[in-house]
Amino acid sequence: MQGRKQKAPILAAGGVVLRGSREPLVAVVQLRNTNHWVLPKGKINRNETVLAAARREVLEEVGHKTYVHAFLGMMAYDVGPRVKIVQFWAMRAIGDQARRLMPDVKAVEWLALEHAIERLSRSREREFLRNVGPVAIKAVQRSSRRAEPLPARHAYGSQAYRSRAYGRGEHAGRVHAVG
Repeated sequence: MQGRKQKAPILAAGGVVLRGSREPLVAVVQLRNTNHWVLPKGKINRNETVLAAARREVLEEVGHKTYVHAFLGMMAYDVGPRVKIVQFWAMRAIGDQARRLMPDVKAVEWLALEHAIERLSRSREREFLRNVGPVAIKAVQRSSRRAEPLPARHAYGSQAYRSRAYGRGEHAGRVHAVG
């Protein structure tokens, strides 16, 4: 590697998106170009926060506005000569589908955690969801039982983020725990 300039990592964000409370279901998306089943995620745009990117990507790929409940962790893997680093949050889908899916997404399925793990095409994502899925479910269920969610804090310190649902409605503007 001496003499070769290392390329900057690809930064991305996404969510483990849940709906339902008694038996939560996890969203997995099927990519149109490869038919792979994956967790919703995507690249961070210039001048976009990681959390904003995660919410935007989930809205584009799953079609739902979300509450963000907890930072779950990150995964890194090689994409050609670069490393892709993806940060994930536990999210709860709000209401019905709010928008059409982006053209890159062929389908969305809502599955029980074990079935979602089995459905994922990539072993790294299966292992990641196997480890963080129960944490995501607990975080969403715990926040859903509280009358008022905790103030939001970014996972990497005390910097606060106000987590809002895109659009308006009874849930817009409420603050939710992010870490």
